[in-house]
Amino acid sequence: MKSVIKKNLFLEGKTKKIYNTNNPFQVLIHYKDNITACNGLQNKFLQDKGILNNEISTLVFKFINSCEIKTHFIRKINNREQLCHKVDIIPLEFVVRNIVAGSMSKRLNIKEGVRLLNPIFEIFYKNDKLKDPLINDHHAVFLGIISYEELNNIYKIISNVNNIIKKYFLDKNIILVDFKIEFGKDHKNNILLSDEITPDTCRFWDKKTMKKLDKDLFRMKLQEDVLDIYMEILKRLNVK
Repeated sequence: MKSVIKKNLFLEGKTKKIYNTNNPFQVLIHYKDNITACNGLQNKFLQDKGILNNEISTLVFKFINSCEIKTHFIRKINNREQLCHKVDIIPLEFVVRNIVAGSMSKRLNIKEGVRLLNPIFEIFYKNDKLKDPLINDHHAVFLGIISYEELNNIYKIISNVNNIIKKYFLDKNIILVDFKIEFGKDHKNNILLSDEITPDTCRFWDKKTMKKLDKDLFRMKLQEDVLDIYMEILKRLNVK
């Protein structure tokens, strides 16, 4: 296996840094200890949070890869970094909702916890100046971000991913309420599932108690409980 050499910083976001490597088609993703919410209005340093998210996302992406779904993930390098395929991120956030919660609950005035007969897919335009607005398929195509064919392909992937990880988490006594995911295109123009799958990007509830097991605790200003909850998620995922 060829050794990986970290090179220059390629991109830095709120919770991750991306570095180029000696392979032009691969990057190192470094997980930071920041936790953010409300479009960055809430931002706090939590020691070792990046280590937990790196490990959680590694376990989930390994599982997804084993199901023969193409992702950007290659392997974990160390406790904070993953080797991934370099992709051009499509500037859309896809949210999959299995149970009403969060912004959907507020937007439609529906009580949290209502189970949906079918998953609802939402698209948000990744644009900080516009505060990541909710848009539809036609907006996304009109903006030149994506084609209808690509959207249909992505929806098929999302549906498949949702089905397999819902069961994956439920086997660990975790309900997957909703989650956000992103996609990117590699140098061959393949669409790959990208970003991360962690308590930062998912809503998890305990199967028995319905207790929140995700970043909602931080949104609720209960950050003292966040690391314990993230460690609990990792502990459950590590149980065979």
